[in-house]
Amino acid sequence: MRIFLNKDLAANPHNMDLKSNFKFSLILKKLNALEGIKISLFLGLFLISGVLFAQDPIGSETVTVVKPYSPSVRDASKIRETPTRADSVNTAKKPVQYSIFSVPVASTFTPAKGRATNVERERPPKVYDNYATLGFGTYSNVLAEFYSNLEVNRTDNFGIFFTHNSSQGGIEGVRLDDQFYDTELNLSYTRRDRDISWKTEVGGQHQLFNWYGLPENPVLSNDQLMDIDPTQNYFSVYAGGEIELYDSFFDNAKARFRHSGDSYSSSENHFDARGTFEVNIAGELITSDLTADIVNGQFEESALNGTAQDYTFMNFGFSPSLLVLRDDLTLNLGVGIFYSLDSENSDNNFYLYPQITASYRLSGDLLTAYAGLEGELEQNTYYNFFQENPYVSPALAIQPSETEYDAYVGAKGRLTTYLGYNVRAGYASQFNKPLFRRNPTGPIASMEDYGYGNSFNVVYDDVNTFSFSGELNLDVNRNFRLSLNAEYFNYATDEEAEAWNLPNVKASLNADYQITEKWYAGGNIFFRGEREDLAIIDNRPVDGGLSEEIVTLDSYFDLNAHLGYRFNNQLSAFVRGNNLLNNNYERWTNFQVQGLQVLAGATYKFDF
Repeated sequence: MRIFLNKDLAANPHNMDLKSNFKFSLILKKLNALEGIKISLFLGLFLISGVLFAQDPIGSETVTVVKPYSPSVRDASKIRETPTRADSVNTAKKPVQYSIFSVPVASTFTPAKGRATNVERERPPKVYDNYATLGFGTYSNVLAEFYSNLEVNRTDNFGIFFTHNSSQGGIEGVRLDDQFYDTELNLSYTRRDRDISWKTEVGGQHQLFNWYGLPENPVLSNDQLMDIDPTQNYFSVYAGGEIELYDSFFDNAKARFRHSGDSYSSSENHFDARGTFEVNIAGELITSDLTADIVNGQFEESALNGTAQDYTFMNFGFSPSLLVLRDDLTLNLGVGIFYSLDSENSDNNFYLYPQITASYRLSGDLLTAYAGLEGELEQNTYYNFFQENPYVSPALAIQPSETEYDAYVGAKGRLTTYLGYNVRAGYASQFNKPLFRRNPTGPIASMEDYGYGNSFNVVYDDVNTFSFSGELNLDVNRNFRLSLNAEYFNYATDEEAEAWNLPNVKASLNADYQITEKWYAGGNIFFRGEREDLAIIDNRPVDGGLSEEIVTLDSYFDLNAHLGYRFNNQLSAFVRGNNLLNNNYERWTNFQVQGLQVLAGATYKFDF
């Protein structure tokens, strides 16, 4: 056996050097020795096997296997789900070489560094703590207002408010002086802390009006007109306060005392106090209102009433209620308990009224249905009467009035995002409802300056009222707002022939428009339906006759508008027009209002 390590080497062994030659000869000798040993082992084994097979064969024997056959499963190699691919032909992927054909382009563009844009925030308008308004107009009208809020410290403020509105009169066809003015001064002190806030105030008011509404009959001579002094002055001073606690069962309370009087020595003292307590029991809110309403007054002797009239009423009320909130349902279950004492007549009474309201959101903000059944006891006062009708006589019957019940149902919501609505229908039963009725005319009545059919008295009657009202509010944006509401009334009286001087229809339209940043405008229209009054001529001392006639007052429209311009944040000018239709309608019987009125003025805001 020959082994050649290298073909070239075997072919030409002389190519190696001497040292390599020597090593190679040693390797060949060793390999030839190993080959001889292998041949000798093969011959030995052959001879031994021949001797063994040349011996006699072994006899047959029976072999018994004691252990039973127990087959077993040997482990087998798991067949692969994906067999190994043995493909003798594998095409190698050819490498792909990419090259870019680049052409240089000359450019003069130089990128600038990015910079964030500044967002200009609109500065909120400055709010001034003081302002003054002054205006003058036709009929010698004067309007003046002044308000000041002085900051004593971080929690305390002192406020001053003064208002004046006057006119020298000049209504066409009026035979008596028709001037008026209304002046009020209010001083207040307010404190606001974390857990409590309170306010105290004092003030005074002076009002002057004239009983200029003389009827056409009887006809008065110039001398009689010269003897009439139609001026009536009303005086009023008051003091009061209110308090509110944020984390207490005692929620709030307020009280006010007012003293009123007039040129005819009439006087009245009125104290009104109210407080609210709130307690949360088992997740339900229980509210209790306490009220105290005390009035005392006196009218001097006059030809209309014959004797002096004194009155004193003390009314106390307790109104507990349970507020139930269930998802879209709001239910207020309450009752009003009142006690009234008439000290002059030694008479007292207890009253019980329902005070139940409910509302349910049927469709989110689109529709909310509501209903109520409420009653209350209300104390009438001389001050409230001459605020509503300044032409009353200084000889009135003062009594409390009660609303036995006022039942109503309604619905409110939003037709669109900008348009809201509210409709309501109700029926009310009222006892001792006050009604203004013209005083009689006659020889005895003429002994007073207000006894020529040019003043009003107060009569009381039980009145049932059916009412229906609707309201629309359009709020497009902050620059334009419009509201429209209308009410219809149907009255049923007990003793009186009509519900005197109560209109059957009332409606109003109000609009405000911010034209530009500088210009703004607004307007309103009022409508009052027909009313009935009673004309009485008393000739009983002369011929024993007494004549009565129902007078119907025509309905009327009253159109008002204003236009303003802001020079800056502090100074603005305005023009107001009232009764632009120039309709000399009668608000009360024989009391015509001023015709077309124009008033111009300015408002200045400032800080001390």
